[in-house]
Amino acid sequence: MEMRTMTKADIPGGMRLKELAGWNQTSADWTRFLEGDAEGSFVVELDGAIRGTAATILYGGRFAWVGMVLVDPKYRGRGIGTRLLERCIGHLDSLRVPCIKLDATPLGKPVYEKLGFATEYELERWTLKRVGSDLRGGTKAEDWEAMPVPLFEFILKADGEAFGADRSGVLRSVNAEEPRFTDGIWNAGGMEGYAFGRHGSFADHLGPWIAKDEGTGERLLDRFLEQTVRGTIVTDCSAANAFAKKLLRARGFEFARPLTRMFRGRNEHAGRPELVCSILGPEFG
Repeated sequence: MEMRTMTKADIPGGMRLKELAGWNQTSADWTRFLEGDAEGSFVVELDGAIRGTAATILYGGRFAWVGMVLVDPKYRGRGIGTRLLERCIGHLDSLRVPCIKLDATPLGKPVYEKLGFATEYELERWTLKRVGSDLRGGTKAEDWEAMPVPLFEFILKADGEAFGADRSGVLRSVNAEEPRFTDGIWNAGGMEGYAFGRHGSFADHLGPWIAKDEGTGERLLDRFLEQTVRGTIVTDCSAANAFAKKLLRARGFEFARPLTRMFRGRNEHAGRPELVCSILGPEFG
């Protein structure tokens, strides 16, 4: 078993594991990790192929994220996932990162608990399936107007407050890939809410979706649904946000599976979880 730092040449191997797991991530998501922390992503090679991956990304000096923890199903039970997680933790501890966060599946939660992670709050994956007349055309490229730079920077600042740390590098990349999904609502008093979205391998992903109240959340959700032309939409909702789940149900979304946000270390920058309708995604927070 060989463990080493992941490079861009390893992305196809990571994508193979992602496909085996049925996840929605794309090669662009792997690139975001490698560009965000070039030394913080790892692979395990065994029998001539990549059998496991784990990736980290730094969010300023406040905390780091661990994601893309994948193990080839045929090689589970050999400690590959645990060794990869320990390598990620060792890397982040060497950088003196005060807090490490991740979003755990029910299968992974006991493993993370043994490594010192505690529960912060619960999340839920919700999925929408659309066909025929439910699909809308989205804004045509020639009719779409880019968001003015000062307003986009305003959104990034607001996200730092809601999320608890600066993740503008990741959000700039998400916006560059599909700027028509980026939306914001503000007034003279400040930011009321905002949303981003990504194209996944089988579904479009809404998140982060942040709103101060139900009316703002509803407008952002409906505007996102007008822009996406995919038949499947996914979003990872805060379990404590009653109006977000209410809005999702009303538009045909269905509960898919639970997730748990966990942390290790000093969770001194929790952000404002009361504003979170949906997160960016389990891989990024």
